Amino acid sequence: MFDDIKEALLKFISSRLLVLGLLLIGLFVVLAQRLFSLQIVEGQSYQDNYTLTIVKERILESTRGNIYDRNGELLAYNELSYTVQIEDSGSYDTQSQKNKALNRELYDILLILDKNGDRIQNSFSIALNEDNTYSYTVEGKSLQRFLADVYGKSSASELGMNRKLGYDESKATPDQVMAYLSGKTRFDVSDVLYAPKDFYRIVCLRYAMSQNSYQKYILTDVASNVSDETVAYISEHKDELTGITVETNTIRKYVDSKYICHIIGYTGKIDSEEYAELSEKYEGYSLTDTVGKAGIEQYLDAELKGHKGYERLYVDNLGKVVKTIETKDPSAGNNVYLSIDINLQKAVYDLLEQEIAGIVYSKIQNIREYVAEEYSSASDIVIPIYDVYYALINNSVLDIEHFKTDVASPTEKKVYQAFSEKKAQVLDGLSAELLSPTPLPYEALDKEMQNYMSYVASLLAAEEILNTDLIDTTDPVYIAWRESTISLQEYLKHAIEMNWIDITRFNVEEQYADSSEIYQNLIGWCLEELDNDRKFAKKVYKYVIDQDLISGYDLCLILYDQGVLSTSDPDYPMLTAQAMNSFDFLRKKIKNMEITPAQLALDPCTGSCVIVDPRNGELLASVSYPGYDTNKLANNVDADYFRSLNENLSNPQIDYATQQGTAPGSTFKMVTATAGLTEGVVSIDEQIEDKGVYENVADGPACWIWNSYHMTHGKINVSEALRDSCNYFFYELGYRMANGYINYNDARGIEKLTKYATEYGLNEKTGIEIPESMPKIATEYPITTAIGQSNNSFTTISLARYTAAVANRGKVYNLTLLNKMTDGEDRTIKTYSPTIRNEMTEISQDTWNAIQLGNRMVVEESEYFENFPIAVAGKTGTAQINRRPNHALFVCYAPYSENLHVNPRVAIATRIAYGYSSGNAAEVTARILKYYFGYSTEEEILDGQAEDVSTTNAVTD
Repeated sequence: MFDDIKEALLKFISSRLLVLGLLLIGLFVVLAQRLFSLQIVEGQSYQDNYTLTIVKERILESTRGNIYDRNGELLAYNELSYTVQIEDSGSYDTQSQKNKALNRELYDILLILDKNGDRIQNSFSIALNEDNTYSYTVEGKSLQRFLADVYGKSSASELGMNRKLGYDESKATPDQVMAYLSGKTRFDVSDVLYAPKDFYRIVCLRYAMSQNSYQKYILTDVASNVSDETVAYISEHKDELTGITVETNTIRKYVDSKYICHIIGYTGKIDSEEYAELSEKYEGYSLTDTVGKAGIEQYLDAELKGHKGYERLYVDNLGKVVKTIETKDPSAGNNVYLSIDINLQKAVYDLLEQEIAGIVYSKIQNIREYVAEEYSSASDIVIPIYDVYYALINNSVLDIEHFKTDVASPTEKKVYQAFSEKKAQVLDGLSAELLSPTPLPYEALDKEMQNYMSYVASLLAAEEILNTDLIDTTDPVYIAWRESTISLQEYLKHAIEMNWIDITRFNVEEQYADSSEIYQNLIGWCLEELDNDRKFAKKVYKYVIDQDLISGYDLCLILYDQGVLSTSDPDYPMLTAQAMNSFDFLRKKIKNMEITPAQLALDPCTGSCVIVDPRNGELLASVSYPGYDTNKLANNVDADYFRSLNENLSNPQIDYATQQGTAPGSTFKMVTATAGLTEGVVSIDEQIEDKGVYENVADGPACWIWNSYHMTHGKINVSEALRDSCNYFFYELGYRMANGYINYNDARGIEKLTKYATEYGLNEKTGIEIPESMPKIATEYPITTAIGQSNNSFTTISLARYTAAVANRGKVYNLTLLNKMTDGEDRTIKTYSPTIRNEMTEISQDTWNAIQLGNRMVVEESEYFENFPIAVAGKTGTAQINRRPNHALFVCYAPYSENLHVNPRVAIATRIAYGYSSGNAAEVTARILKYYFGYSTEEEILDGQAEDVSTTNAVTD
């Protein structure tokens, strides 16, 4: 046995296993020694430094370039600020743990912000109302894009019925979105644990974080431009606030923004659609960027934003920076200079507002309702004071939601009580009529109930419960409803039978419901919706006011209660003592422009003016009234302000200079004169007799002077016809161009007028870099087209370009809002200038002479240019609108000279929508010209009061 052991040992020693065993033992000893060294000898040192292997790259944002006017006046710049940011750098075992930790941390930050008067960064598309209900702040495509982001779709087209949630994602209500986002599968925010305001804000911030896809080290802005107190608190408690930092950055600021808001635009957080679009064109965009949202900020975003830098860092296991490895500094964006003169822009805006306020002031009468008489014209329309009272409610000058709060004033509570009682009566009346076994036809209802019934029908269509795409417009019941001969009840019951009603939108179990039960549920849904509908509430307020259930005096007092007017106003004690009645009080406030036309949103409340240098096509001013404050939309969006803009009936976000198209009225007669003279259907010296009514066509139209005074202009030539704006003369030219005396043909007349309107550039946009509506040359009725009616539709900027072409005798320019671009050292790197679109070389100098002479005589006849310091030539235009005041237009150029070598320096187009008479547009343009040429200072022409205007406003063209 011993020998066996000995033999086995000798074999092992002599075998390769010995070498392998010794090697393994050696390796084990080395490993043990190394582990001892790492864990025992140098353990603390490595523990302190192991996280240096975690590398983080932090983006360094560039500074956005400034925007200036043509003279170097600063319009948009960056201001240093502090931003509170959060990054998801924590470690969590479960999603539930993560949700609770993030929600609690955000809540703690909210407490700090509230204490120091700071607001969260809120680009969320749902607003929290004063009564703790939710509403969308966007609509249309913007809303669908938001919903796609919420439900994790790459595009809005992917939205659809979600069986798990039980509703169509594309039609989700604000409440459904909030319930989804706050649910356990998303952010798990408790509406029991957190108060409504905090609950809402936590969801907002969690949603913002989710847009960064919860990537490690991607920062999300919590609040920008925060106070020093907030900065100090976070700095002192940074060890307790995981992932919370304060960064120094910039916020975008705009100087005198209301004057130029439509041109410059504003910046905001990029959305997914913008990111996809911009990333295709340019490098360097991320989902955390701030980008231009409108105007030049959007058009030149890539040039303005500059180039980002970065820092590569070592961070510890808590995400704190330990060491900087590498840094690349960002480079600032380019600066942009506009062609606009901001001082001219401001003066024109203020003059427009002053003129519009004067028209409103002159038209207000102390009556309850305006009823047109049989032979009334648009110039006879007046504004009843009761319409002004209602405008305070209807256009949200007064906040009706505040009426029902605990802090409402006694007057507010009194008004709300009257409204509540009236609304209860209205809802009872609607319920009784909609459920009546013998409902009245729509035409048999009183006007008030008709308005409510119409609103119910429109609400069902707007909510897509009544699917208008399915309606058979030849259906006899539908036709009867349109003709008002049946009741809404009969119509809706028929709609249910025809499956035009989407019953999935309200609580009905389809398989168990008959049409009667469906109708009962539909009406229940309607009444519940109406009870909480702001638009419906405003309709009820209309009749609360009209029926004197509340008084104009009450509403005037609430202007002070809600801070619309200051109680330091000397009129306040006069009003409270009832020493001034509400009619005189409101007229005074409108005259002093303490209440503006834009606030009231009554006709007129908008205007525009565009000024071009006809010598080179440079755009000097493009003014749209009213404007808005872009500072409240850039950086940290003021949700309440954004909602108020969307609800404002004067639509301040529309650029009325570039996006509003209306009939040009008699300003188009210069096109007709050009066409008639060049086509040879009339000569310069030929006289045509105005016979009042033009009888060459059926239902012959009449000249304006015949309609107003039963007079005619007699025999006149083309220049005199322009002077008198003689409709009869231009009807005749339209008729002749349609070959009327040989073989009348509408299409031939339209073709000839279109040819010359196209030559003037009236067939296409002007080329500016911001949104612009396409102009439209009329396609029918050459007789009325010739005087600027029919379906002609042109923007103010297109009329300005056209007028500049008349002034310079045929050069039509492509316009630009830009002057030059410079780098950070103010070195010019690019220049911009208008280009010549076309030259009207086929127009003879005699034709230009005749047209310009006619333009000169127009102004010589105008009371607003009497003893004017410079020679002006122009054309008035009054575009007629059914049942509303006429649009007021005036185009001109100056200085006018018969010397062909003296070119006009300025061409202007002014439009006051629903401004009654072209005289009002001419009056404000005269003041603009005096300012432009230095004959009046801004102080002399602007006194802060509405201009007194003529109260007749008779149609003159």
